[in-house]
Amino acid sequence: MNFVLHIFFWTLAIYGLIEIVKNIIYIKTYTRFRSNGIYLIIAVKNQEDRIEGFLRSILFKILYGREEDFKNIIVADLESTDNTKEISKRLSKDYDCLKVLNWKECKEIIDNVDEN
Repeated sequence: MNFVLHIFFWTLAIYGLIEIVKNIIYIKTYTRFRSNGIYLIIAVKNQEDRIEGFLRSILFKILYGREEDFKNIIVADLESTDNTKEISKRLSKDYDCLKVLNWKECKEIIDNVDEN
C-alpha cells in the first residue's frame, strides 16, 4: 500500500512539473507582448477577401501615422474556414507589432493580465 501511495504522489509531482514547464514554454513562445501599453485586438472570421487590405491600412496608420500609442496589434481568429488566418500570419512575419492567435489563446492572454 505504501508503494502505491509513493507512485501516486510521484506521478502527481511529475505531472505538475511538466505542466509548469509547458506553461513557461507557452508564455515564452506565444506571448511576446509588452507588459504595458495599448493593445488593439481585431477579431476576424472568414474575411480572406478583405483582411489583407484592412490590416495593411491599420498598420500604415499606426506605423507611419500619428497613432504612437498603438504598438501591439492582435488578430484573434474566430475559427475561420477560409484562408483568413494564413493571410494574417503571412503579414505578421513582416510586422513585429502584429500577432495572430486563435480566440482561445487570446482569451488566455487577456485572462492572465496582471492588475497593477
